[in-house]
Formats: sequence, structure tokens, C-alpha cells
Amino acid sequence: MRTALVLGAGIMGLSAAWALSRAGFAVRVVEQDPVPNPRGSSVDDHRLIRHAYGAQAGYMRMVDPAFAAWGTLFAEAGERPYVPTGVLALAHAADGWLAESRAALRGDGHAVTDLTAEAVASRYSFLSPAGIAASFHLPSGGVLLAWRIVAMLARLLAARGVTIERRQAVRLDPARATVTLAGGGKLEADLLVVAAGPWGPRLVPGLAARVRPTRQIVVRLSPPPEHAEAWAGAPMLLDLAEDGGFYAVPPVAGTPLKIGDHRFAPTADPDGPREATAAEAEAILDLARRRIRSLESYRLLSAAACWYDVEPGERFVIEPLGGRAWVMSGFSGHGFKFGPLLGLALGRAVRDPALAAAFPPWAAGEAPPPPGLLDDIAQDTLA
Repeated sequence: MRTALVLGAGIMGLSAAWALSRAGFAVRVVEQDPVPNPRGSSVDDHRLIRHAYGAQAGYMRMVDPAFAAWGTLFAEAGERPYVPTGVLALAHAADGWLAESRAALRGDGHAVTDLTAEAVASRYSFLSPAGIAASFHLPSGGVLLAWRIVAMLARLLAARGVTIERRQAVRLDPARATVTLAGGGKLEADLLVVAAGPWGPRLVPGLAARVRPTRQIVVRLSPPPEHAEAWAGAPMLLDLAEDGGFYAVPPVAGTPLKIGDHRFAPTADPDGPREATAAEAEAILDLARRRIRSLESYRLLSAAACWYDVEPGERFVIEPLGGRAWVMSGFSGHGFKFGPLLGLALGRAVRDPALAAAFPPWAAGEAPPPPGLLDDIAQDTLA
């Protein structure tokens, strides 16, 4: 039996390990922190899955196969940590990301409903109509319960006989598929997959010139009683202003309302402070004040930082490193939704040189999937 070593136990590493195990590999996962890793990019209450992608039609068209891949994973795990919400997108200008999303969505036959500013305020009493130049509602999409999903994947892998070891990698040799560990010692396999998130640029030669780690702030809130019920049934909110857009995740399945900055922060050290300062939390709240009515009446529960690995064009970097290793990187804040899909695709690509050559441009959102790449995905899709 061929062996595989996966470095990193976030959504990409665990999804790759799951897919490689399904493909017949004996898999070992190495992670420097506990799983779920509270410092990882994948671990938070929520991640979003949605078709709205601006002009990035390649990623928009990946979302349906991603839903199918989640269905495959959830069916095997016997759990479904997902809540459908739909999408409410707002903009302060009639052109830009919202207009590009609307055109791409309608071009592919998605049901997009335009809303006036007054209609937004009427439907969602917690929102102000001021400054809304364009808006639409999209019924598809929802909230992936990220922390629960990572824990679920770890349990599923254990049941499949995949080992997850808490050890820190300090150096890689992709040509030999080996990992040198802190304190000495090496691990070797037939195949090495590096899915180390914001720590990846430290380990993979040349990756730091293409991918940078960023420190992103989110705040968690409790709505006041008069808005609690409306928020509980609300769609995910994307309010994309040129001078500072934000997103809001409704309080689903016992999680808090979450607000985050849609912009990428400066490059940061992923081993830096995870705690958010009061000033950082206030900066996020300030983005949302003009849109969320009476935000001062919301109770701030917590603020936190997480790290992303960001490629300048927000394109995923999934490519071979010689003949025995692959890197999975550059997932920004939008990679989580594609974890099982990309894992299953990798499980096929590592066994087929033709698929391996065609995988990177598809993963970068620049090409359609090559025939056969998605054949392992069952059609048990999410509602």
C-alpha cells in the first residue's frame, strides 16, 4: 500500500487525508497544534459557501461540485454541520463586485432577485437603507459550521485508521517526500501533501514570493431582543463598500452573530498574538455601524484574530512539487467551502499524470475541470 504524509490538519489537510484514504493510501497527518487548531485558518464558528463571486466565474462554477463534495463527506460521516441561509448582497455603487456577481449568476441561470434599498429595510428590520445603491438576494448558500466540521473530519479519519500526530515540521524535502521535525527525526512517505495554511510559506521553497500570511479580525455579538428573531432567520450579509466592506454571519445553530472585515490585512506573523485588541474590535464595528441599526445596543461577546494565506489574485495554489509532493496554499478566506472538493480532486490527480497537469489551472479558477477529475463526487448534494 502506498503511503501519504499530510502536513497540516486544517480543512485542506484533513480533506486531502480523507480523500487519499478513500483512494487506498495509508495516511499519516502531522499537525503542530491540537485538532481543531485554535490558531488555524479553518477553525472558527463559521465559514460561508455561496455562488456570488464577482467576475470570478471559475470559482462560481466550482460551488455546485463543492456542494456535492460536502454531501459525500457528510453522508460518510453521518453528520451535517451546515445551515442554509441564502445571501443578501449590498453595495454603495451600482457597478463593481455586486454587478459582476449578478451578471455571472444570471448568465449561469441562478435565481437572483434585485432589491431596492427600501425593500432591504422592510425585509430586514435591523438594517438601514442609507447608501444602498444596489442589492440582491440569492436563495442558495449557507453557513458551514467550521469548528464542528474540522472535529468531525478528525473523528472520521480516526475511524478510517488515519493517524494524526502533534509534531512540528521545520524543514521539507519535496523531492524525497520527507519532513524534518522539531527536536530531530524525520518522516517519509511515498507522497507528501503540504497544507500548512499561513505557515506554508515558511516551509515550501519559493512559496513566500507568491503567498503571504495575514491576520484578520472578527467580532462576535449578541443582538438586542428586538432584533434577535430577525437575525436568527437572516441570510448571510455581504456589504461591500469600496472604503471598507464587511460581512455578517447570522447566529445559526447556537453560534453568535459574527462580523468580519472583507478586506485583507497587512502581512503578519502566524505565530503572533491571536487576541484582538479593543481598538481592532472597534475598527470592525465601525465598518458595520452605517448599515446595522442601533449597533451600540448589541452586546460584544468577543473579538479574535485568525490567519489566512493570501495569494494576490485570491487564486488557489495547488500544484506538484516535483514527483512526490504537492502544495495546497493561497486559500484566503474563501477556500474552506472547497475543502472536500479539492481533496477529492487531489486524490485523483496524484494517481493520474494527465489530471495532475490540468488540476492547477482549474484550482486557480482559470479553467474548467478536466474530464474525470470530479468522478469521485457523489450527487448527495446539500439543500
